[in-house]
Amino acid sequence: MTVSMKLVILGLLMEGECHPYEIRQKMIEREMNRFIKIKDGSLYYAIDMLKKDGWIEPVGTIRDSNRPEKTIYRITDAGRDGFQKLLLEQLEADAPFVHPMHTALPFVHHGDQRKIADVIERKLAQTKEWTERMMQVYQEHIPIVPRAVLHLMIAGYEHGLASVRWFERLLEDAKAGRLVERGKALEAYPQTETASADCKQEQEKS
Repeated sequence: MTVSMKLVILGLLMEGECHPYEIRQKMIEREMNRFIKIKDGSLYYAIDMLKKDGWIEPVGTIRDSNRPEKTIYRITDAGRDGFQKLLLEQLEADAPFVHPMHTALPFVHHGDQRKIADVIERKLAQTKEWTERMMQVYQEHIPIVPRAVLHLMIAGYEHGLASVRWFERLLEDAKAGRLVERGKALEAYPQTETASADCKQEQEKS
């Protein structure tokens, strides 16, 4: 169980009592599933561990029609203390900038360029759709959540805008067959005099 999952559960319980399904739905409504993996197994396991540690406790159950009972939880005083610790720990945490395509890009010159362009075009369309969705989520939650949550949603939106621009440049090169080229700077980021001098020095050393 990751620190982030613990933090999310405790943080949502800080807003009020709720059952695990409500926690899951709030995460999805706020597009938090874009930043943390949501799996029912890991969510319920995390809740069991937090209950075992005395950080949350059941306060009752509800039943909807013929569905199984849902246990409602609340955060305890120990959980509030733990939340403060995890909150600062998560804010301090560092993480590398990773995108699944980063593993593939160094080797695309060995691949089928037409198929690669098709994949990039699909990813661009998906990213545009997700970016528009993030703005919609932001607008919907303005009257509901604290400003810190709005900042998170806008972070997703602005990251999406940057990703769209990146995919557009990548797709342009892919369609033109330029992904295999060497020795040319990207048009959006031309080589500076300093970088050119550094490259020349490296060439002279080799």
